[in-house]
Order: sequence, then C-alpha cells, then structure tokens
Amino acid sequence: MLGILLIYFIGKRFYDLSVDYQQNKWLYAILSVVVYYTGTFLAGLILGVLIALGIMDLDPENTFVISIITVPFGLGFVYLFYILLEKKWKKTVVVIKDEINDIGKH
Repeated sequence: MLGILLIYFIGKRFYDLSVDYQQNKWLYAILSVVVYYTGTFLAGLILGVLIALGIMDLDPENTFVISIITVPFGLGFVYLFYILLEKKWKKTVVVIKDEINDIGKH
C-alpha cells in the first residue's frame, strides 16, 4: 500500500511540473515512475552482485531489507530526473510579456 502511495506522489509531482511548463503531462508522470523502478532495479542489481561476491553480508532471501535499501536509490534517480527536467524547461520556457499595460508609455 505504501508503494502505491509513493508511486502516486512521484507521478503527481511530475504531472504538476509538466503542467507548469506546458509539457506532455501523462508522459512525464509515467516516465517518472519508470525512472523510479529503474533506479530500484539498478540498486538491486548492484546489491545482488555485492552479495554474490561476498563483499556484502546480507541474506538474499530477505526481500524486505533489500527493498528498503533500494528505495532511496529509486528516489535519488527520480530527484535527479526532476532537477534535470526543471533546468531544461526553465531554459526553454517562453515568457509572455503583457504589453497592453505599456501602451502609451515612453
């Protein structure tokens, strides 16, 4: 249940960001969830390699602990993706100047 809430809030944040910059709303909401799962998958893969090499002493059958360890990596990937999109969109945003108030002024 907590995972569903986490996915909802990640998607909602990217949905709001894309609305602010007039981008495709659902594309970036879904893409943010994909980025989250990619981050957790890569972290799980790295943990699996570390466990297999004997560098990390962790029970591979304990999926709860592994999932708790991988969640911050997924959130980190999402945060980096958010910052990257925000910086990119700030550079390309067109500011519409309201010139109707400037009529008749020198």
